[in-house]
Amino acid sequence: MKSLVDPNGVLAGGLAAIRDRYKVPAAFPPEVVSAAESAARRPLTDHADRTAWPFVTLDPATSTDLDQAFVIDRDGEDLVLRYAIADVAWFVDDGGPLDVEAWKRGETLYLPDGKAGLYPPVLSEAAASLLPGAPKAAVIFSVRVAPDGAVRLDGAERAVIRSTAKLAYDRVQPSELPAGFAELADRIRAAEDRRGASRVDPPEQEVSRREDGRFELRFRPRAHAEDQNAALSLATNLAVADLLHDNATGLFRVMAEPDARAVRRLRQTAKAFDVAWPAHVALGDFERTLDPRKPKDAALMMAIRRAGRAAAYEPYSPERKPWHAAMAARYAHATAPLRRLADRYVVTAALAVANGRPVPEATQAAFARLPEVMARADAKAAQVERAVIDLAEVAVLQGREAETFRAVVTDLDERGARIQLCEDPIVARVAAANAGIGDVLYVRLAPSPAGQSVAFQRVD
Repeated sequence: MKSLVDPNGVLAGGLAAIRDRYKVPAAFPPEVVSAAESAARRPLTDHADRTAWPFVTLDPATSTDLDQAFVIDRDGEDLVLRYAIADVAWFVDDGGPLDVEAWKRGETLYLPDGKAGLYPPVLSEAAASLLPGAPKAAVIFSVRVAPDGAVRLDGAERAVIRSTAKLAYDRVQPSELPAGFAELADRIRAAEDRRGASRVDPPEQEVSRREDGRFELRFRPRAHAEDQNAALSLATNLAVADLLHDNATGLFRVMAEPDARAVRRLRQTAKAFDVAWPAHVALGDFERTLDPRKPKDAALMMAIRRAGRAAAYEPYSPERKPWHAAMAARYAHATAPLRRLADRYVVTAALAVANGRPVPEATQAAFARLPEVMARADAKAAQVERAVIDLAEVAVLQGREAETFRAVVTDLDERGARIQLCEDPIVARVAAANAGIGDVLYVRLAPSPAGQSVAFQRVD
């Protein structure tokens, strides 16, 4: 996800510095581009013809790296989701230049002024992308969704599809979506509630210039269609995870519950925003009451997202039960192979298992190596996102050095007090001797050595 939107390039200098500091790739090596151009011309010789099926895509309006397309059928009381995933493995040879470069990158990095893709645009935004109007290579997962939201993978096949429409979250009309789309999303959401899932999809942060020349940091509410669309990916990832686990293979996304300290910190964040959180209400129940259209609720949703223990990848092991606490289920990443390296291998394994074939040796070997590679890529993406948000906060607070800000202490450690500003979605640290968790402090901006993150001083 983009951490902020900067359509007018007001933060261009700072973004260039972030790209340099974190070595965000500016381009692909010539041999990788050449391999991509050659792969883009590869004929689709091992794919069933499903071009008559009325697939559509649903993404942000500006997206061109389209991983998923879908149609929905009804079979008695069940809904059957035909979820087409870009067949990246068809274009990328194990050990070839594209593969080697993808293992270096791990995932696509998103910044407000552009992205550093996992694969060259000739593939990720053209030949391998499920753009409408042209035949495209895909792996179609058939996911059966029962009335209670239970999911099962009924089959998988390589196929050629032709998307009929590129729909956008912010402007799609219900009549443009396949029949059963909203009902399927409702079934998946109801099943999440019954499992006690605590998945949080906070809105994106945006920075913009006001008429008076100052900046403001705000949240872009998620469109209802965006949340509904996320249910399709979730259903597929859950079904793929169950299939692979039941066949003693796979790579799973795992995450532990937030610990007691993180929950205590979140309660203080809620206090800072004056959002009521009764003491007897658990985190999972509380977060389902938050409204992303309210700025303070949106900021709290973002805090919850960051408070959980870091998600990780874990290969199948008979000794361990892979579990994703936020999903309250076994979970795998299979639906974004244009943007995440691991997904390509999960798709390959699921395609093999669903058709009674052994998982390729190269894929099994990759499952053992991918956790470390993806952890490094995720860490880099998080560093870039945090740096971009820091940059936005500097812009938002510029010219406000004389102001006094009210804040609440959310945590204490050897680095000082962690504070949440009460009127701005900004978290910072401050030296605050004798302060306690939950205390209200008043702070002013302090000089920042590099101008890349905000710093505060306590006002006595």
